[in-house]
Amino acid sequence: MRRAPAGRLSVRVAARTVEADDIVRFELVAADGGVLPPFTPGAHIEVYLKRGLVRRYSLCNNPCEFHRYVIAVLRDPKSRGGSELLHTQVREGDLLEISAPRNHFPLAETTGETLLLAGGIGITPLLSMAEHLADQGARFRLHYRARSRSAMAFAGYIESRFADSTALHLSDGAPEQLLDLNTLLVDPSPARHLYVCGPKGFMDAVLETAARLGWDKANLHREYFAGEVVASSADQPFEVRAARSNKVITIASGQSLLQGLAKAGIDVPRSCEQGVCGTCMTTVLEGEPDHRDLYLSDEQRASKRCILPCCSRSRTPLLVLDI
Repeated sequence: MRRAPAGRLSVRVAARTVEADDIVRFELVAADGGVLPPFTPGAHIEVYLKRGLVRRYSLCNNPCEFHRYVIAVLRDPKSRGGSELLHTQVREGDLLEISAPRNHFPLAETTGETLLLAGGIGITPLLSMAEHLADQGARFRLHYRARSRSAMAFAGYIESRFADSTALHLSDGAPEQLLDLNTLLVDPSPARHLYVCGPKGFMDAVLETAARLGWDKANLHREYFAGEVVASSADQPFEVRAARSNKVITIASGQSLLQGLAKAGIDVPRSCEQGVCGTCMTTVLEGEPDHRDLYLSDEQRASKRCILPCCSRSRTPLLVLDI
C-alpha cells in the first residue's frame, strides 16, 4: 500500500451516502485499519485532492469515536474543483490523504447554556459539539435552519438523538416555526455562549443581533465556510519582502499576495483561498496589512503582526513577511 507523505494520513472511504440535496456524507477510516488521531468538538481536517487542491471540512461525528471521521460536503455551484471532485469522482473504497484534525472553533468551558445556531451545511461542526455536550450532560440548545427539509442534512438523526434540545427551522415552513433571533438571543448572560456557522448572511444576522442585544464578544464564537475575496479597482501595487530569502516581489493591483508569492517560487500553505480557514496565515515583520479576511480576531487585526495573503493586501508600500 502506498504510504501517505509525511504529515498526512491515509484513509479509506468506508461509506458514501447522499445526505440531503447536494450534500454527500463520507465516512473515513484509517487505511491500515487502525485508530485515527483524536479530535475535539468543532475540529476540521484538510482533504488533499487531485491537481493540488486542498479543501477543509468539519468533522461532524462524535469526538469519542476513534475508528472513523465523518464529513459532509455540499456541492457548490461555484465550486473551484473541490466539492465537485468529491461529489463526482470519490467513491466507496477509494483512498484519500488528509491532515490530522485541527481546531480553530473550540468549545469554551461554561456552567451556563451553550447555544448552537446552524445554517445549512454549517451544521457540521455544531453537530460534533452537540454530540459532546449531550454526552457530558451539559445544557445546550441546537437551532438548525435550512431552506427546506430536503436540504437539511442529518435532520432525522438530530431529531432522534437530541429531541429535547433541538429546534428545526425551515424557510418554506409555517411562519410560527421560523427562527426569531430577537427572542432567542434576548438573554446575554455571562455564562451563556453562542456558536454560529453557516452562510455569511445568516452568520452576520446572528452576530449583529447578538451585539445589539448586549452579548459580550468573548461569548460569541463563529466559523465561516466561505468568504468573498474583495477586489477593488482602487487597489494599488505594493512590494513584499520575504525576510528569509530577502527576495522582493511586486504584487500587481489585480493579483493576490498569495499568487504573487507563488509566482516568485515562495510556497505558502493554502486551503480555502477565501480568507476563512487561516491555513495561509503569515507573520508580518514590517508594514501595515489591509485585512480582508473573515478569520482573524479583532485583537489579531489590531496587532498588525499577521496576515492572510490569500485575500489581504498592504496599506503601506512595503510589507515584510516572515517567510
